[in-house]
Amino acid sequence: MPGKIGIVGVGQVGAAAAYMLSRTPGIREVVLVDLDRARAEGEAADIAHAAAFGGVAEVRAGDYADLAGADAVVISAGASLKPGQTRLELLTRNVRITAAIIPEVRRAAPDAIQLFATNPVDVMPAIAVKRFGIDPRRAIATGCALDSVRFRDRLARHFDVAPTALHAYVLGEHGDSEVLHWSGAHAASMPLERFAVLTGRPLPPELRAGIAEEVRTSAYRIKQGKGVSNYGIGGCVARLAQAVAGDEHTIFSVATFMPELLGVRDTCVSLPHVLGRQGSSAPLLPPLDAGEEEALRRSAAILAEAIDRGLASLD
Repeated sequence: MPGKIGIVGVGQVGAAAAYMLSRTPGIREVVLVDLDRARAEGEAADIAHAAAFGGVAEVRAGDYADLAGADAVVISAGASLKPGQTRLELLTRNVRITAAIIPEVRRAAPDAIQLFATNPVDVMPAIAVKRFGIDPRRAIATGCALDSVRFRDRLARHFDVAPTALHAYVLGEHGDSEVLHWSGAHAASMPLERFAVLTGRPLPPELRAGIAEEVRTSAYRIKQGKGVSNYGIGGCVARLAQAVAGDEHTIFSVATFMPELLGVRDTCVSLPHVLGRQGSSAPLLPPLDAGEEEALRRSAAILAEAIDRGLASLD
């Protein structure tokens, strides 16, 4: 019976994801694994008590062996981003942590999709593929799925519509080189520019630049205010896990390993993918304007270099 999700690393992000998964339709069981077993047990008990008010899933602590039969295993262990840091500054430490977890998850749950939420998140699927031979379709990073929601949320506030009424994606790195795909954004079956004219809410260049900066720096600003960004990514993890467990074939901007993109070899950027129980589809590269194509190529190159450094740190 589908609907089992494992989480390895029960820090702020892992715990937030576990709580949201406990209330997610289609999820029947959530297993928490952490080096600190007492923490995993404490989080499981606390979440289970909250779920008793109306949750749907059993939440429990366990070991790697308890991940057997999981549809997806979320890997969220590692050092978290501190105010003033970039995601790529966490590279060496978190690559080593993740590289120790990947084979353990594979042994315990060989059929599970590995879903990465550890920063720098875009690098981790490449480590899984290049170092451990994981099928690229089954090693998926949350990537720009959350950034895409932030983009839609900001646009929704500008246009005074629901975020679900907008189709807009963020591509590339989940980080400073990410690319807001303005040329492909749509609402009401029309390009966003046309929608802006018809609704009397224009998108001049300075507003676009402000929206892009706001989306790009959301996590940094949240961390400056509260020290951690956990609910947004927790919700993102839960939604992606639900799509996998439910075999939804829903489209998200997530990161998978790509042997080549726009002339850049061995990179791992976010593009739209169809997600289901078998993992992700091949990446879907949408039409880009000239500026977006160059920005995406630059983002892919930045991540290719980071992947090389991450792999080198394991030798």
